[in-house]
Amino acid sequence: MHVQSSLLRQPLSVWATAFAAVVAFMGIGLVDPILPAIAKNLEASPNQVSLLFTSYFLITAVAMLVTGWVSSRIGGKRTLLIGLALVVVFAALAGTSDTVGQLVGFRAGWGLGNALFVATALAVIVGAASGGAESAIILYEAALGLGISLGPLAGALLGDMNWRYPFFGTAALMAIGFLLITTLLRRMPRPAEKTSLTAPIRALRHGGLSTTAFSALFYNYAFFTVLAFTPFVLDMDAHGIGLVFFGWGVLVALSSVFVAPRLQRRLGTIHVMYAALVLLAVFQLGLAVFGHGGIVACTILSGIPIGMNNTAYTEAAMEVSDSPRPVASAGYNFVRWLGGAVAPYAATKLAEHLNASVPYVVGATCCAAAIGVLAVRRHHLTALERVDVDHAFRDVPAVSPGR
Repeated sequence: MHVQSSLLRQPLSVWATAFAAVVAFMGIGLVDPILPAIAKNLEASPNQVSLLFTSYFLITAVAMLVTGWVSSRIGGKRTLLIGLALVVVFAALAGTSDTVGQLVGFRAGWGLGNALFVATALAVIVGAASGGAESAIILYEAALGLGISLGPLAGALLGDMNWRYPFFGTAALMAIGFLLITTLLRRMPRPAEKTSLTAPIRALRHGGLSTTAFSALFYNYAFFTVLAFTPFVLDMDAHGIGLVFFGWGVLVALSSVFVAPRLQRRLGTIHVMYAALVLLAVFQLGLAVFGHGGIVACTILSGIPIGMNNTAYTEAAMEVSDSPRPVASAGYNFVRWLGGAVAPYAATKLAEHLNASVPYVVGATCCAAAIGVLAVRRHHLTALERVDVDHAFRDVPAVSPGR
């Protein structure tokens, strides 16, 4: 396949950015294995600890609105470096926290740096990668999957020694990423036109982008219900939780890079979204009704539809809009990360006041809502269907004139 053959042939600057992206995404799942330890050591409830995710993703979502404004004025490389520097500082500060309030605040600062880096990294990889936008998006999603899978493993290994060590470890790795970006990524030309602060919101007026974004909001609620709430119901130590989410993350990465692109060519991107959302809803219901063994299995297997949707939704947001890719990405990410911000807090509250099955039932309902948004507003996604046809046609082997 053309995309797969060109995927590994990338400039060093792309690999440097991808490495830093892996570390940035490690920060998402890093705290998973140590959530119970944080709650115990800081004498906090699961709901209070869930704010580590909520503050992180809420600030990430809001900051997405200013990433384009910043990068169009100081350039992509400087924006990446500022984002990395903020993550280094706030990840290190998180490791020094003495109260859950301090930790939540430092995670918010971490989220600001992560937003500046992640939104710009996608644009940088798309602009610098060989093989076109599709190849770049797959590489970006591979970094996401690898980071999400390694995050819980690193969190478990370091957190077993001390719950503070994963934060210091992330700061050290991000410092390495900072040095790689500094030395390997050449200064990128600034856009001819500066992006306004309102551009991402105005981009959401486009029917296709708003449809994709609001469907992704419901999908991300289900996604982060699994990621942020499940550690509290697994009833395992840090190593056990880390291994479960490592297996989950491996499936996220593999399905992002290998499964989603093939299915998109066979079925089309929208049908891949439908199938993955149905499958994720099934696993959510499994988490709600099964015992311990079933919870472990459903958690790991849910990585398959999550990986499929991560690629499908990201490519849809990049291809369906008529706005510049950085602007479309900012508007899309602003909406979808709001789902990630609400889910951890809402899930722990629902479990606290009702029972541990309810958050997963709500997650499955959100999958159905995401399907409903796509189905009702399908007419806004015709541009995406044309892209699918172009990709399928491009991959058909040429027939020689003599045959």
